[in-house]
Formats: sequence, C-alpha cells, structure tokens
Amino acid sequence: MTGNVLVEVGAERKRQDSIFGTQNHRDGTSDHPVSRRISDGYRDICRRITQEGDVTWKDILSEEVYEAYAEADPVLLRAELVQVAAVAVAWIEAIDRRPPVSAEEAC
Repeated sequence: MTGNVLVEVGAERKRQDSIFGTQNHRDGTSDHPVSRRISDGYRDICRRITQEGDVTWKDILSEEVYEAYAEADPVLLRAELVQVAAVAVAWIEAIDRRPPVSAEEAC
C-alpha cells in the first residue's frame, strides 16, 4: 500500500517540476522562541486529544508540521520533514482503507 502511495507522490513531484522547474527557496523555519512555543503547544494539544481518545489525522500532521517549522538545523529539519511526509502517507493509506462511499451517503 505504501509503495502505491509513494508512486503517486513521485508522479506529483514530476508534475510540479514540469510546471515550476527545479525550485530552491529558503527554508523559512526558525528555532525562535515563539516558533518553539507554538510547536510545543501543538505537541501538548495532540497528546491531550490522544489521551481523550479523539485524535485526528489533522492533529497528528499539524504537530509534525509545526515541529518542522520550529527547526533551524538543516539535518534536524530534514528528519522532521521525513516525519511530515510519513504521516501524510499514513493518512492517505487510512483513506484508501475506508469502504467506498455511495453517492447517496456522500450527500
């Protein structure tokens, strides 16, 4: 299942490159105390929601994204972004495991 999702991700990356070309932007992340506080806040929220038994994929992905935003070291930022990608793939896999929704149920 993961392999299929990664093939789709690879195809999307090819599409992006064909539209935008190779892109090289600044990271824009920071270990500024405000960034760190926001990251810590999301981690605490996610832990609390998990303990309450109501965690969502949005909560988990948000925690990982904000941890990446709060990382200035390129090596650690890369590791955080791998975690972001892995959670996104896991979320896609969870969607793919769901039973199909009929047109009547979707309305």
